[in-house]
Amino acid sequence: MEKRINIAETEPAGYKAMYALTNYLASSQLSKTHMELLKIRASQINGCAFCLDMHTKDALKNGETNQRIFLLNAWRETNLFTEEEKVILAITEEVTLIHQKGLTEETYLKAEKLFDKNYISQLIMAVVTINAWNRIAISTQLEIPA
Repeated sequence: MEKRINIAETEPAGYKAMYALTNYLASSQLSKTHMELLKIRASQINGCAFCLDMHTKDALKNGETNQRIFLLNAWRETNLFTEEEKVILAITEEVTLIHQKGLTEETYLKAEKLFDKNYISQLIMAVVTINAWNRIAISTQLEIPA
């Protein structure tokens, strides 16, 4: 792979702003499990190897199981995920693939039954943030650490 720009070096203020979003989310109400599941799922959809490597490792460190990570791409076809997690994964997919149909009314209404407005807001911000990181990593061809 060809070496590309390092945005952290060329535009440190922009990179710092991205980290501010990440730090805000780290101190939010979102559980580590919810956070890592949505990061992994968005990164699967976007094909971001760098983020998949990072977030699967983080999820395992936080107690996630191999089986759930292996089956995350098929979450609808398994009973390994809770109703809350399924709604979070639906939000993740619909926001990541916003051009298809957006965050549907059906998914949003399910979220309202399970979460308060702050949690829903934080979920959307988390999905938006991982999608931005995926685009930075893919565009700059960030290499997976050996």
